[in-house]
Amino acid sequence: MLGLDDISVFVKVVQAGSFTRAGKLLNMPITTVSEKVASLEKRLGITLIHRTTRKLSVTAPGESYFRKCVLALEEIQAAEEEVTSNQKEPQGILKITTPVDLGHTLLPPIVQTLLKKYPKLKVDLLVTNRVVDLVGEGIDVAIRAGELEDSTLIAKKFVSSHMNFFASPQYLKKHGTPMTPKDLEKHQLISFSEEMSHGETIRLNPLASVKIQTRIQADDLGTLKAFTLLGEGIGIFPGFICEEEVARGKLIPVLPKWRLGSGHFSLVYPAQKYVSPKIRAFIETACEITSQSASHTQ
Repeated sequence: MLGLDDISVFVKVVQAGSFTRAGKLLNMPITTVSEKVASLEKRLGITLIHRTTRKLSVTAPGESYFRKCVLALEEIQAAEEEVTSNQKEPQGILKITTPVDLGHTLLPPIVQTLLKKYPKLKVDLLVTNRVVDLVGEGIDVAIRAGELEDSTLIAKKFVSSHMNFFASPQYLKKHGTPMTPKDLEKHQLISFSEEMSHGETIRLNPLASVKIQTRIQADDLGTLKAFTLLGEGIGIFPGFICEEEVARGKLIPVLPKWRLGSGHFSLVYPAQKYVSPKIRAFIETACEITSQSASHTQ
């Protein structure tokens, strides 16, 4: 007998990098995880993993076996998904990871819409700014900025990450409204600390150069929005984080035809022959929600 259960546990241990993490991902006691790997090694008559108190290392035969098992398990999963996809709606747990800023702004309405559409679906969110190992940590889909460096992942662009200018009505009443990019040099700006520094010349799109005066900098978009709402300056951040405030007149787009940067966020998931219904449903919903709101913030 092949013992697919033992094989799948072995694969998860290697992907997760530890027996403990694999046990958490599989919702299985670490003793059971260890027993299944030991059982597989006994049946094969080889050592697949060297265990120490600090870390594990995969043997050469174990690495070769692992690569082939991953391919085989992917084929089995793809076959099951293919034959059942037309018969079942998205269900089970969808694990998503997102940067903190997006977890507070862009993601909640997407998840809300998704759960309304598919009542059998549950969502498990990992909100963190660290780069998560999707396969090793059992994540279905991630939201990430910029271009992918990992060729084993698939990315679908779904929303722009360029920066726009916003200000509160009270700030504009007191300091005036910039009519050209050059006018920004007379104002105090509230900016993302990784984007620019005080007195720096920045380039806007369409082509323009502006020497900025930064009053407040922060590494959190929500904080930038909060100070902008207080009237402390002109905030620079993506439009999607302030749709509600713009709709209610609490923030006003400034120089809406001009923006900083031209990046994007992507929906990222591990490469696979067949995309599961729950991942496909999330991607479709995310693209639908962001496309509806794009016209209000660009």
